[in-house]
Order: sequence, then C-alpha cells, then structure tokens
Amino acid sequence: MQEKPDARSAARIAKFVKPLRVKPGSTVDLAEDFDPRFKAGMRKREGVELLRTGVSLLAEYQARLAAQDSEAVLLCLQALDAGGKDGTIRHVMSGVNPQGVHVSSFKVPSAEELDHDYLWRYARRLPARGEIGIFNRSHYEEVLVVRVHPENLDRQKLPEEAKGPDVWDRRYREINDWERHLCDNGFKVVKIFLNLSKEEQRIRFLKRIDVPEKNWKFSAADIRERERWDDYQRAFSGMLSATSTPWAPWYVVPADRKWFARICAAAVLAHALMTIDPQYPAVDARARKDLLAARRRLEGEAPGGAARDPYAARHRTDRRPRAERARRTGPGRARRTDPGS
Repeated sequence: MQEKPDARSAARIAKFVKPLRVKPGSTVDLAEDFDPRFKAGMRKREGVELLRTGVSLLAEYQARLAAQDSEAVLLCLQALDAGGKDGTIRHVMSGVNPQGVHVSSFKVPSAEELDHDYLWRYARRLPARGEIGIFNRSHYEEVLVVRVHPENLDRQKLPEEAKGPDVWDRRYREINDWERHLCDNGFKVVKIFLNLSKEEQRIRFLKRIDVPEKNWKFSAADIRERERWDDYQRAFSGMLSATSTPWAPWYVVPADRKWFARICAAAVLAHALMTIDPQYPAVDARARKDLLAARRRLEGEAPGGAARDPYAARHRTDRRPRAERARRTGPGRARRTDPGS
C-alpha cells in the first residue's frame, strides 16, 4: 500500500523537529545543550524553498482546523529581546487565513490584570476552537521576567505566604496543570523558545541604532535587561527543565540565523497540526441530496452558450492523462485556465 503524501511529510517533519524538542523530565543547561547557530547543515537557499513549502502546508492544515471546528492550537513564543518573535510570526503565518489566527502580545500588566491571578489575562486571550492563537510572550513571563525582577512579584498583590521560596516551583506546577487542562479539552499547546546568542543580540541592537528605520525598535531598557543575561539564562534553563511535559513539550529553536529559525518554527507548528490531523467535515446523505438539488438548479440557470458547470468541466479536463493534455495543447503551449480559478 502506497504511503500517503501527508504521512511522508509528517515523518520528515517529525524527524526534523526531534533535535529541537526538550525531553520531558530532562535537566536543561541552555548554554551547554543548545547551539544558537545550529542550522542542520542547511544552506540559506534551500531554506527559502523549505519555508515556502512549510507556509503552504500550514495554510492547508489551518483551513482544515477551521472547518473541523473542534480543536485549537495555542503557539507560545518566548525569546530575549531581539530574538525574532515578530519576524517569525510575520513570515511563518504569511500564507494562512488571517481570520483564523489571532496574535496577542503581553506587556506590563494593567491595574485590572494585577487584581486577578497571574494566569487570568492569558486565559482571556485563548483561541476559540478552529483557530490558531499566538502568544507573543506568554504566561512564561511569570517565571522569567518576574523571577529575574522579583520586585514585580510584589506588584501582584499576593498574600505573604504565597511569596515564599517555593513560589517558582509552585508556578511551574500550576502552569503545567493549566496546560494539561487545555490539552485535555482540545487545545494543543505548542511552545517555542527562540534561542539567541549574546553576540547576535549585540549585533541586532547595533543594527537598530544604525538603521534609521529601525530606531523605533530600540529601547534603553533592552540594554539594561542585557546586563542580566546570566540571570535570564538560568531562568530559561529552569523553565525548560520544569515545564517541558509530554502534553506540551518545549522546542528550542536556534535563532542566530533568522531564516533557519523561521523554518524550524514552521516545522514545529506544522508537526503539531499534523498530530491533530484535522479533517473537512463529511457530508451526510441528506446534505448530499440537497447539494445535488442545488447543483441541478444552478446548472439550469446557465445562459445560452455557457457551460452548465464550468468548474466540473475544467476539473474533468485536468484529470486527463498528461500525454493527452500535451497533444491537445501542442508542444511548448500551456493550456489556458480561468484566472479566477
């Protein structure tokens, strides 16, 4: 039995993303375990074509996800400043229907958000069934930025007993439990950390200063945060170790080469959608009967000289053997198609 193209693609993608996956239960040392410049022996020219293929694949699966309307995908993107989150979203999601994708960015919590538990504002932005939701920064800020800057914990108005030394282990557990709840209810949680080297961050910051069109992206706060580089590396390593679970594993994407990071992100998201394998709903006998009746009525309305069903006629023509099509069109001539098809 011949293997389906989807099955072959799924196997290739699964093999590609496997080295990026953080094995649940493992202890991560970010600096030792993951190389930000890794590119799997790939050349940029190959990468451009692969990304184009990946975007096309995502468009197909997103359409099926929307049609099935029973499951959803939540993509969490984490990175240090200049890690490439915005560019990854822009390039990877360039071919999908924007009606089925929602991007949420999380800044400093508002007064209203601080009056609720720390997961409240993230729960409010979850995607609906049939959608892909993207968190540009996510609930993991609560064990990263808040951990590196514990003064932010004081602003969350927690009772004193909730701010003890076990607060981070407790938050890891609560986040894992929340994600397990989401997955059990049909919401696939996909987590990507864009792993940027300190030197590449320095270069990107300089570019934001040197290129006038990028000046708006530069913030002095970014430089202050860079001074806490080692603290963030420890926070990321702890987060990856504690929250990469069988139901929602982390993927560490090498981010020094933007083109390769985008390929990896597309592959991880495509792998998640293939795991769901959404399908277009089947039409039952009654609905099929209604469709055929509507078709006969529309065919009967064809004006004189027009094909009764242009799409069906063209589809039958396209299914002729290639040799026959070549004989009808002649050498070097392309068969004309309806530009609106």
